[in-house]
Amino acid sequence: MSGTSEGYSRRRWVWPAFAAPGIIWLVVLFLVPFYAILAVAMGRMDPIFNLGEPVWNPIQWNPGIFGEVMGEIFGGQLGVIFLRTIIYVAIASLLSLLIGYPVAYFLSRHAGKRKVLYLLLILAPFWINYLMRMLAWVNLLEVDGYVNDALMFMGLLDAPRNWLGGNSETVVLGLAYGYVPFLILPLFAALDRIDSSAIQAARDLGASPFRAFLHVTLPLSRQGILAGMVIVMLPMFGDYYTNNLLSRSPRTRMIGNEIEFFVTTTGGGARGAALTLILMAFVAILMIYYLVSVSRASKEAAA
Repeated sequence: MSGTSEGYSRRRWVWPAFAAPGIIWLVVLFLVPFYAILAVAMGRMDPIFNLGEPVWNPIQWNPGIFGEVMGEIFGGQLGVIFLRTIIYVAIASLLSLLIGYPVAYFLSRHAGKRKVLYLLLILAPFWINYLMRMLAWVNLLEVDGYVNDALMFMGLLDAPRNWLGGNSETVVLGLAYGYVPFLILPLFAALDRIDSSAIQAARDLGASPFRAFLHVTLPLSRQGILAGMVIVMLPMFGDYYTNNLLSRSPRTRMIGNEIEFFVTTTGGGARGAALTLILMAFVAILMIYYLVSVSRASKEAAA
């Protein structure tokens, strides 16, 4: 009886043990850095050298710097930059969806046996480093680049345009270009799992192809849309290199650029840490909404 009990006890810990590497990874590379950011954001400023000093004891934390950053967001220049970031990300995400959904739909419904080949061809250019692809776009978007040459040849422009001179549309298009493949993959997975018999049943009941798509395919792919939007929106909020490469103008600065500026500026580490925490809290709202939606959809499917 004792041997059976010991064997059961060992087996009970077998599967949880498989989670140990992931838990250790999470603690070392997320929880510890997150606590360090908290310690810096809630720390104090050195009065002589004007440097942020982390305070590791939570009892001694001072929310003064954090409060200053919050005040600038709700009544200062940081608020304008935060709102601009939300608008840029929203437009770029919507544009990515408008581009990615038709591509994913074609791959899942009309590509046939070549769907894997087409998927590889679509994603192949994105195996190249992100910065290298953006630098290629810098060359294309220069005043004497091919983009201006093509638009002038087609009569859409009368004179070359400075696309890299602080244009919001350039930054938004750069964000969409950089992250759209990460939206195509979950959309393709969601659309490919839809049973074609459900669509055929709607057609048999008299629905047109458009109505069958609107009332069957689109609702069934909702979770894929949400997953893809979350995947592309989260890194967009912290993105700073796209703006640095395609604009470098104060008119298009995003929250990621402000965090980079504070972190790389002497004495700005505490403000950068506080702004990072605020951005994390905002992004967490999106994650909570996604998790609640997934949980609700799972319950509805089970019912």
